[in-house]
Amino acid sequence: MKHWTEGFDDDDADDPLVRPYTITGGRTAPERDDLTLITLVTSISGVSSQTGRGPRRMQPEHRAIFALCERPLAVAEVASALDLPVSVTKILIGDLIENGQMRARPPLAFAQAGGRPDVTILEAVRDGLRKL
Repeated sequence: MKHWTEGFDDDDADDPLVRPYTITGGRTAPERDDLTLITLVTSISGVSSQTGRGPRRMQPEHRAIFALCERPLAVAEVASALDLPVSVTKILIGDLIENGQMRARPPLAFAQAGGRPDVTILEAVRDGLRKL
């Protein structure tokens, strides 16, 4: 997918700011506050990227996110893959979740109820670092 600023002339300094505003329908902040950089998002299998129950029209970026998230990805990874600002990506992912086309899952906490990290996770991290 091409970056949204490709094709703009250097003389049009204001034009690149228009595209994110239009793909989000004029919204500048996500409606959901549960989407963080490390929230995992996944497309719901069996749902088409063309069908949506929401009133907003799906942009090509919506379809790209839907296709990209066949396997779980973090919000930051999606933004990076599409070369879009994270805030815009959160808005678009929120649209897909609202339409029932995606689901979001907060990252798994590795700490036990006592507030201490699980020893097996720490050992796995240590072993992984030693392999580097």
